[in-house]
Amino acid sequence: MLVQPDVLLESSIHCDLLVVRDFGAYEQSCAVPVMFPGRGDKLTDQQKEFQEVARKFAREEIIPAAPSYDKSGEYPVALIKRAWELGLINSHIPESCGGMGLGIFDACLITEELAYGCTGVQTAIEANSLGQMPVIIAGNDMQKKKYLGRMTEEPLMCAYCVTEPGAGSDVAGIKTRAEKKGDEYVVNGQKMWITNGGKANWYFLLARTDPDPKCPASKAFTGFIVDADTPGVQMGRKEMNMGQRCSDTRGITFEDVRIPKENVLIGEGAGFKIAMGAFDKTRPPVAAGATGLAQRALDEATKYSLERKTFGRLISDHQAVAFLLAEMAIKVELARLAYQRAAWEVDEGRRNTYYASIAKAFAGDIANQVASDAVQVFGGNGYNSEYPVEKLMRDAKIYQIYEGTAQIQRLIISREHLVKFKN
Repeated sequence: MLVQPDVLLESSIHCDLLVVRDFGAYEQSCAVPVMFPGRGDKLTDQQKEFQEVARKFAREEIIPAAPSYDKSGEYPVALIKRAWELGLINSHIPESCGGMGLGIFDACLITEELAYGCTGVQTAIEANSLGQMPVIIAGNDMQKKKYLGRMTEEPLMCAYCVTEPGAGSDVAGIKTRAEKKGDEYVVNGQKMWITNGGKANWYFLLARTDPDPKCPASKAFTGFIVDADTPGVQMGRKEMNMGQRCSDTRGITFEDVRIPKENVLIGEGAGFKIAMGAFDKTRPPVAAGATGLAQRALDEATKYSLERKTFGRLISDHQAVAFLLAEMAIKVELARLAYQRAAWEVDEGRRNTYYASIAKAFAGDIANQVASDAVQVFGGNGYNSEYPVEKLMRDAKIYQIYEGTAQIQRLIISREHLVKFKN
């Protein structure tokens, strides 16, 4: 689970906005009419094809296997390999590196369908995209071909190493240090809640290179690519979490790990901007995953309401249940529109921080609300592990935590909103 939880302290966000804001472009994006493709006839033939392949895979292969993986906590190697064979992994990798070079909107369509099957599987796949994104947006040609290229040749995983035991939302509190010695950097520190941590072939690592505690976050940190088999990299135990149990989450310790200077992204001090910049592209797919879970919960509740009878009537005929289903449907449709708008904005080349945070916050919240309501529709059966909605409710919670908590998203949204209003 934890594709890097909680991102950004208030001061960190302030720094991020000062570094990357383009007020003119942001104002222009807010004035553009909403004309992005939705579900159905507006999708291109290619988008429909990817959506259908992902949907078929989720329903025929992921759903039957998901309960077993949830109980055992085993990493779904067979499912991930099959997803790779179907082209449902690494969608962001550029064509120059052997990838498909799909847009974020296209990736979201795939993600929603995979999450419908199991968000533990979907999170493992999406964590791969998060680990790749800093290299995609900031890597040079050599770095891209070396580290992204290998992922198109075989089903390898990577991970995003930012969060630490004492630094989640407070990114400025990162203590992992990278000290330059000759043509290398020597890294010492500990990361925590790293998705794919024990399965990754390589990591994106954010470490402090300026020891001055007063140095602003925009200059204090450097982004590195680290091969997982580098001496000194130590993987912790797999964490057994409340939900999304088949996802591999663990701590990673770096003890005198030597990283060649050619594995630095852009240059020393650019790490914070790279790490934060990745989220504009990865938060829409996370929101799409939450929407997929909510759609599954709605479908399961609807199906049950058309089978279960009380007082001689199907429970769907009781207005109390019918209205509950209606509220669930409203939330799912609005969450879908939110992630599609956020994805469309970034694919159009505009900064989408505002929309990405809205999509992530809203979809994460509705995933929890709709899953909880689905359990309510099932009644006592919903609380039992023999029925699917109990797992959905457990799986949903993390969407309000990882890749920026629900509270951090609201902080970002409020800042963006106020700046837009003032300008």
